[in-house]
Amino acid sequence: MAADPPKLKTVIAANERLHNLKNTFETKYGEPPLFYACAPGRVNLIGEHIDYCGYSVLPMAIEPSILAAVSLNNSGKITLANANPLYTDFTVSCSEDIAIDRDNPKWYYYFLCGVKGIKENFGIANLAGMSCVVEGTIPPSSGLSSSSALVCCAGLVTMEANQKSLSKVALAEICAKSERYIGTEGGGMDQSISFLAERGTAKLIEFQPLRATDVKLPDGAVFVISNCCVEMNKAASAHFNIRVVECRIATKMLAKARGLDSGRMLKLVQVQTELKASLQEMLALVDEALHPEPYSREEICKALGITHKQFSTELLSANTQQETHFKLHQRARHVYGEAARVLQFKSVCDSESAESVQRLGDLMNQSHASCRDLYECSCPELDQLVGICLKSGSVGSRLTGAGWGGCAVSMVPDEKVESFLKAVSEAYYHPDPRRAGMEKQSLFVSKPGGGAAIFIEE
Repeated sequence: MAADPPKLKTVIAANERLHNLKNTFETKYGEPPLFYACAPGRVNLIGEHIDYCGYSVLPMAIEPSILAAVSLNNSGKITLANANPLYTDFTVSCSEDIAIDRDNPKWYYYFLCGVKGIKENFGIANLAGMSCVVEGTIPPSSGLSSSSALVCCAGLVTMEANQKSLSKVALAEICAKSERYIGTEGGGMDQSISFLAERGTAKLIEFQPLRATDVKLPDGAVFVISNCCVEMNKAASAHFNIRVVECRIATKMLAKARGLDSGRMLKLVQVQTELKASLQEMLALVDEALHPEPYSREEICKALGITHKQFSTELLSANTQQETHFKLHQRARHVYGEAARVLQFKSVCDSESAESVQRLGDLMNQSHASCRDLYECSCPELDQLVGICLKSGSVGSRLTGAGWGGCAVSMVPDEKVESFLKAVSEAYYHPDPRRAGMEKQSLFVSKPGGGAAIFIEE
């Protein structure tokens, strides 16, 4: 795999999306773009809510993506416009510090997260002036990483505009870090697959150090994405960060239970590494050391020997300060169990056995049950959709992405795809007038796509 994002010479007129974006850009700014940048969304096949705990995940890039057309100028400003008229324009100075309003997560703040990440990484005092038009085909707040793709696209645009060079790995790490400016404490999966993806293969993404390994998906089945049509914006709600906090607290409680230095531990993987334990042994430790009833602040502070002020400043995030009770046992059990399922999924894919499709389906079903029951990140509509997918011919279906809405991913045998799509449309989308007619953009077969790239007109 090439180390740097590719720069591809392209006949713009031969690509409908690029051609339309070029026309929109010229209408807006009265000049043609100098270059284009693209960053794909992703579907996570298995490994939910464990990247920020330090564990490997198994996503693939999808065809829907964020696309930006860019020209450079000497205005001293970055002007951002969106091809979708629902999203307002925004202008920011190239020389001033870039402020991200995490209480108001508008589309352009995600773009500016990527700009800010590159600016700070290189210590650029005055960024190049840019005019940009952004266009996206990833449904927003759907669990397919529209926000992270926007951050990645912006990072790639800013690097290119300022004549800098970074590897895919470095870009992924910078964009993962800079997306936290919007307030979401993610773990890096979304940015990593957006840059490191390769067409035709899923990837096992490992962290510290960041690396991606090809995972050949079995023949005989495809992955179908279906949107439950409930939107969930991670930055606009506390659900996601509450889970991050619960895992952080569980880490310290497990470390304390085994006599480790809990003060320097923030991720559940660190406890396993320190103990040199297997994932099965960690699950046993969770059952032994953590009770299933929710923990109060008082109980946690007493167990860890910290003050309430330390609890608020060291363990909670800005949008979780109001939380009073924490489900540590359930969250830790999900993380260690899901981490084991990822490794099993990779092993089954590598084995290329005749039973691969059914075995992978079983793991996906176990994953959804854990997300629903232990991590509590599903919602009634997602559970209904997953149930319909299983009845319609899927061997395995699960929520994908953060949850609380968004998409499910289903593994469907080749010979059942057509009947599956028809059955899900009729059972989930047609009966509800709010969803009727939405299946064209909400229900589609997805194959592993390529990673982020720069396009230059040939």
